[in-house]
Amino acid sequence: MKKWEKQTMKIAALGAMALTLAGCATAKSSSSQGNNPGKTIKIGVNMELSGSAAGYGEQQKQGIQLAVKKINKSGGIKVGGTKKKIQLVIRDNKTSNTTAASVAAQLVNNDKVVAVVGSATTSAGTAAIPNMTKAAVPSVSPSATDPDYTLQKSGKVQKYIFRACYQNNFQGATAATFVTKNLKAKRVAILTDNSSDYGTGLTKAFKKQYRGTVVSSQTFQEGDKDFNAILTALKHKKIDAIYAPGYYSEIGLIVKQARQAGIKAPIVGSDGMADAKLAQIAGKSNATNVYYTTPFSTKASATNKVASKFMSAYKAKYGSTAPTFSALAYDSVYMIKAAIEKEGSANSVKIADGLAKLKNFKGVTGTTTIDKQHNPEKTISIEQLTNGVVSKVYNVK
Repeated sequence: MKKWEKQTMKIAALGAMALTLAGCATAKSSSSQGNNPGKTIKIGVNMELSGSAAGYGEQQKQGIQLAVKKINKSGGIKVGGTKKKIQLVIRDNKTSNTTAASVAAQLVNNDKVVAVVGSATTSAGTAAIPNMTKAAVPSVSPSATDPDYTLQKSGKVQKYIFRACYQNNFQGATAATFVTKNLKAKRVAILTDNSSDYGTGLTKAFKKQYRGTVVSSQTFQEGDKDFNAILTALKHKKIDAIYAPGYYSEIGLIVKQARQAGIKAPIVGSDGMADAKLAQIAGKSNATNVYYTTPFSTKASATNKVASKFMSAYKAKYGSTAPTFSALAYDSVYMIKAAIEKEGSANSVKIADGLAKLKNFKGVTGTTTIDKQHNPEKTISIEQLTNGVVSKVYNVK
């Protein structure tokens, strides 16, 4: 009896081990295979549609939907010898890192998407990375600008993480060069939004590149409304320009209050200012001698056929001029399309391979080549506002 029990336990143990090993093999195999398309190509959208970044998320959703509509109208994406239409799965991450991670899990595990566009912010996008990587599904963020977004802590590239916009270090350095060479500013004051990596990263890159004197370096927080104390102190200093990287909600007020305080010096900022709401908040007359770096300029894109068609389609659909974030999101969808067609497959792992190999992609925001760290190499523009309207564009590469 004891001998039989021992034999049975041995067989059971071996069986359990075999099942465990099979389970591991299946999990590993599933991870390496990623998600596959069905009758349609499911593309997920992990986007800030409510919360503090909803303004950017809504603009990006519009760009995404416009791209998908155009692609589907032409029959879809060519996969091998057939064409498959895109099926969008849109989910709101509520500008919450925790929700962004949850949304990523839902999209890759429940919805079985083969690629994701989003998130809009670096923090939400970073929170989603573990779930995207585990499922072997790539994501393209239209606007996550932190330099480390596409990198692991070790410095190695995140295999499934890409972006359509350039990084903060490039943007901040470009602004510093522009301030020095174009504005001839030898003495600069800096106002930094230190409530996120966005503002602090841009400032760090600016300071590293700028060769003049930083007369004053002050900080503010997201949601601040009154900047008069800071600006009054600056008024009594000799400054040639102000560098204020941040979002239009706060920078619009800074521009308004600076002009009301009698400060006429150029105010230079970042792509978070690239929105018509900036002039609405600042007041059109105050939004003069204002500059910001941007990956998309309506004036600069007038000679770009792809951009011209996009702007016309956007105007017809939404009744307004296409904003930067809509253009970046539109390009993000087409980057995924180009990757699928390059690989001849809509398998999620293959899409990631195709995105990593993307070269000379002709998009709305210019010609893009993805580098080894999954960042786009593309031209950067600086727009100048006069009375709240873009009056001039400087192209920098």
